[in-house]
Amino acid sequence: MSSNRATFQRFHEAVNSGDAELIATTIDEVVDPNVIFHAPVPTDLPGPQALKQVWAVLLQGFPDMRVEVEDVIAEGDKMVSRNTVTGTHQGEFRGLPPTGRSVAYNEIFIFRFADGRIAEIWGVVDLLTQMRQLGALPS
Repeated sequence: MSSNRATFQRFHEAVNSGDAELIATTIDEVVDPNVIFHAPVPTDLPGPQALKQVWAVLLQGFPDMRVEVEDVIAEGDKMVSRNTVTGTHQGEFRGLPPTGRSVAYNEIFIFRFADGRIAEIWGVVDLLTQMRQLGALPS
C-alpha cells in the first residue's frame, strides 16, 4: 500500500511542478504502458501518451495550474483523490483565447495500481464550473 501512496505522491508532485517535461518523464515511470482510462480524455492517443497530452493542453492554458489534494482514501489496490484545481487562463484552452481569469474547480480521481504503477484511472472533473469561470458558459 505505501508504495502506491509513494507512486501517487511522485505523480502529484510532478503535476504541480508546472514542468511539462518532468510530468511526461514521471508519467513514463509511474503509469503502466497499457493504462485504461474511464474518463473523457480529449485525444485518440493511447495510454500514457493521452495523459501527457492532457497535461500539455492544461499547462498551455493554465501555466500556473495547481492541484491541491483535499482527501486521499486508499483501499486494496485503489486510491481515491479529491482535488481542488486552480489556475489562471493565460493561454489558448479548448478553443478559448486567454481571458486572464482565475479558475477553481473540483475533481475526483480513482487510481488502480498494479506492480507499483498506475494501471487504471477513473475521473470526474467539474468542467461546467471551469467553463463558467472562463466565461464560455453563462453562470
